[in-house]
Amino acid sequence: MLKGLIGKKIGMTQIFDETGAAIPVTLIEAGPCYVTQVRTQGSDGYSAVQLGFEEIKPRRLTGGQLGHLKRTDLPPLRFLREFIISDPELQEGDKVTVDVFVKGEYIDVIGTSKGKGFQGGVKRYHFRGGPRTHGQSDRLRAPGARSSGTTPGRVYKGSRGPGHMGNHRVTVQKLLVVLVDAERNLLGVRGAVPGAKGGLLLIKEARKQ
Repeated sequence: MLKGLIGKKIGMTQIFDETGAAIPVTLIEAGPCYVTQVRTQGSDGYSAVQLGFEEIKPRRLTGGQLGHLKRTDLPPLRFLREFIISDPELQEGDKVTVDVFVKGEYIDVIGTSKGKGFQGGVKRYHFRGGPRTHGQSDRLRAPGARSSGTTPGRVYKGSRGPGHMGNHRVTVQKLLVVLVDAERNLLGVRGAVPGAKGGLLLIKEARKQ
């Protein structure tokens, strides 16, 4: 059974359990998704299910994309993503909704982190910075020495320092499902998920159950 969906981050809120404790919850608009293609070991060399999410106007897609969806009489869909699954039981054209998940199970959520642009070492890697006294007027947030002089006489590849921060693919593992609302296609998970409001998310069954 496919336990995966494409969704969008709505935002964060809180709910209260039976004891009155506040639980931080991220709400996700999960699905409905349509099975746009089924890949098999015989025809493609691997087994997977391609899902489509979010209906849009046909003029926003290319002719090839529209033709791909018209094979199974599906509406124009903005996002297409594949989910690896060993034994696909779904057929092309099937609809997958949020009720594939149940309250109390764990999921993994994949998203794109917020882009922060070019940032210094203190913000990007939590460097301590230089001393706040002894004449160090402009070294407060400097990274310090990058390398040694004669040996190696250069900066090693991969050294931490200032640079582009954020806008990376991030996976948050083992989030607890605390809310499943099939009528409104809502999924609530305990804790935070990557990205800004409205960001695309891939939701899968947790690898570490």
